[in-house]
Amino acid sequence: MSMKPSIGWLLGLGWLLSACASPDVDDRFAASERFSIAVIPDTQNYIDYRHQRAEGFVLDGQAMFMQQMRDISGRPDIAFVASVGDVWQHSTLPVDPEHAARGVGAIDNPYFGAALAPDDRTFQVEIPGAIQGYRLLKDAAIPFGVAPGNHDYDAFWSAAGYPPRLGQDGAALDPAELDRAALEMGVIHIGGLDNFRSVFGDQGEFFKNQSWYVDSYRGGANSAQIFAAGGYQFLHITLEMSADDSVLRWAGDVIRDHPHYPTIITTHDYLNSKGERLANPILDLAAVDPEHHNNAEQIWGKLISAWDQVFMVLSGHHHGQAYRVDRNHYGNPVYQLMADYQGRGQAGLDAGADRVTGLGDGWYRLMQFDFSTATPTLQVQTWSSHYRSNAGKLSTYADWYRDYEQPGMNATEFVAADEFEISLAGFRERFSQYAN
Repeated sequence: MSMKPSIGWLLGLGWLLSACASPDVDDRFAASERFSIAVIPDTQNYIDYRHQRAEGFVLDGQAMFMQQMRDISGRPDIAFVASVGDVWQHSTLPVDPEHAARGVGAIDNPYFGAALAPDDRTFQVEIPGAIQGYRLLKDAAIPFGVAPGNHDYDAFWSAAGYPPRLGQDGAALDPAELDRAALEMGVIHIGGLDNFRSVFGDQGEFFKNQSWYVDSYRGGANSAQIFAAGGYQFLHITLEMSADDSVLRWAGDVIRDHPHYPTIITTHDYLNSKGERLANPILDLAAVDPEHHNNAEQIWGKLISAWDQVFMVLSGHHHGQAYRVDRNHYGNPVYQLMADYQGRGQAGLDAGADRVTGLGDGWYRLMQFDFSTATPTLQVQTWSSHYRSNAGKLSTYADWYRDYEQPGMNATEFVAADEFEISLAGFRERFSQYAN
């Protein structure tokens, strides 16, 4: 029968981890029974140059972003931070060189309009704002990983071969006139990660020479980190959006090189708000470019379910939240969580905006692990650095956000989707071979 670990066991384990692990790897939480992982959802709307007072907006979105990053970096229980991507908003190229060389073209699309237009203010306002926030994590010596989202790619365009349905005059139709709006608006394609690598690359200021940054692929477009917590060393892997087969092989090699490490994978687009492993048809990279992308089901089959060390997947991209558990090829559970709060704009209304403009309202995920009992648990909380409240303690939470994110839920169900407990039954047995 499993028993609660003794104090002596924990002290002994702490010594063993210190002796066996690299002395440079942060071991503050190595033998701690309780620790947290913060998950940063899509932050593009905070960073967007249009959402600042200098552009006439009612508040400074980047100030709200900085408040969130200060909140995370100042928490004493954070062992690791995972960012699901869409760090900034705008692209900087019409089409990236690699796709241009393959003859992949772009077409005009009135449904997307300026949303796809490259903008130099990405370099002048948005990327510098993102760097400022992530420096707070660096200064706090918190290990972290960032997966690129579609808005972090250099180019963002309407794909040739997927033309939108237009009126007889060539103008965009009212969405109500489109039978299958998502597809009839056309399909977006993306490419190029030079901008992302300039900030989050393996030779950049955040990761170069960090002992906990253990591997990368394509210069840091995909990356791997380790962190010690709860008596284990965890492996965290970020994947580029709808990763191709070579990325999945690299990830498998990293897992193989870190045997028995409980492994978390973070990628931008994986679960939708219904908990399905389905892309939004408007941005389905595996459909528009199948030789260079895998969809979520393919990533599940080729990588996640094939490696028993992978026990969790984190993602964003789809507005709202979702959670599901599936058994991998070995019969063990994989906990899959999605959270994206970029559509939340109550803070703007509070500041005098005349309509909802998505920002995020300071909300992010806190995943609080507790290994103090025979069966470990994970408490998922959703916290706003702006409103200084958990979702479950804010009486207006469902009123503000439910109708936009989960209109089929009642208020109790909506709060429960953002505040819940996961039993990690079998976790100790699954990872009992941990060598350290």
